[in-house]
Amino acid sequence: MPDARFFESLGPVALGDLATLAGAASPPPQVADRRIERAATLAGAGPGDVAFVTNRKHLAELKASKAGACFVPADLADEVPDGCVALVTRIPQGAWSQAANTLHRPIGHAGEGPAVHPSARLEDDVVVSFGAVIGAGAEIGRGTRIGPGAVIGPGVAIGRDCVIGARAVIGFALIGDRVKIYSGAAIGEAGFGATAGPGGVIDIPQLGRVILQDGVTIGANSCVDRGAWDDTVVGENTKLDNLVHIAHNVRVGRNCVMAAYTGISGSVTIGDGVAFGGRAGVADHVTIGDGAQIAAAAGLFRDVPAGETWAGVPAQPSRDWFRELAWIRKSMKQSRKGDA
Repeated sequence: MPDARFFESLGPVALGDLATLAGAASPPPQVADRRIERAATLAGAGPGDVAFVTNRKHLAELKASKAGACFVPADLADEVPDGCVALVTRIPQGAWSQAANTLHRPIGHAGEGPAVHPSARLEDDVVVSFGAVIGAGAEIGRGTRIGPGAVIGPGVAIGRDCVIGARAVIGFALIGDRVKIYSGAAIGEAGFGATAGPGGVIDIPQLGRVILQDGVTIGANSCVDRGAWDDTVVGENTKLDNLVHIAHNVRVGRNCVMAAYTGISGSVTIGDGVAFGGRAGVADHVTIGDGAQIAAAAGLFRDVPAGETWAGVPAQPSRDWFRELAWIRKSMKQSRKGDA
C-alpha cells in the first residue's frame, strides 16, 4: 500500500460510489456497499483493494489476484476470480487512475508556517542553509548539509553526512548515508505515466517511492522519478552524472556509473557494476546484467547479458556493431569506385 509518510488515505469508499466516480458500470446491488480502501496492482491487491487489467495478456495474474474489485474490459468480466467484483469499463487503467485519486492523495507542504516544520527531526550538526524548506515529519541525519533553497518534502528521510545541493528538490524518498545530491536535482517527482480517460489523456497516479542507498551521487539537474507503485531504487555507491534521468520503477544495482544525458526508461533492471556512456538511452522493461557496458549514444531495446559491451542504434554487441560499420564503409568505397 502507499507509504503513509507520503500519501494520505482518503478511503474507504463504497464500491458503488467508486464505480460511479471512475465511470465504470455499477456493480451488483448486493456488493455495492463493499468498502474499498486502496488502489493496488493485481499481484499486490487484497480484499479491500481495487485493481485493473487491460487485456488477456494478464489473464493468469487476474485469476490469481486477491483483489476485492477489478476494473476490466467487457470480454474479461467473466474471468475475475471468486470474491472479486468485476467493474466493467472500456478504459480500465483510466478508471483505476481515477479511483486511485479518490482513495489516495500525496501529502504536500503546508502553505504557511516556518521553513523547518516543527515536526521535522534533525540530528546534531545538520546545516540548513538560507531559503531551504523542510516538510512535516522529515528526518535528517547528523552531519548532513542542506543547500540554499533546497526543498525537502514531508516524510522524507535523509541519512548522515549527506550533501544536498542548492535548489535540489526531494520528495517521496528514503535516502541513505553519505549521499550527494547536487544542485537542481529532482528526486521523487511523479514518473511519466498517462492513459486514456473519459475526456482524453489523464495522468496515472504515481504511488511509489525513491530509495537511494548509501554512497549514491546524483548529479546536478538529474531526475529520479518515484515508482508508479513499486519503488525506484538506486543501489549503493552508484554515481550519476549531471542531466541523467531515471524513470519510475527502475532498479539500479551497486557501483554503477552513468555519464551525462543517459536516460533510463521505466521498469528497467540494471545489475551491479554497469557503466553507461554519455547520451545512452534504454527502452522500458529491459534487463541489463552485472558488469555490462553500454557505449555512448547507444539506443538499447533488448536485454544485455552480464559482462557484455553493447553499442550502436539499435544497440547490439559492440563487436557486431563495429563489424557492420566496417562493412558499410567498405561497401561505400566500392560503390564510389564503381561510379568513377
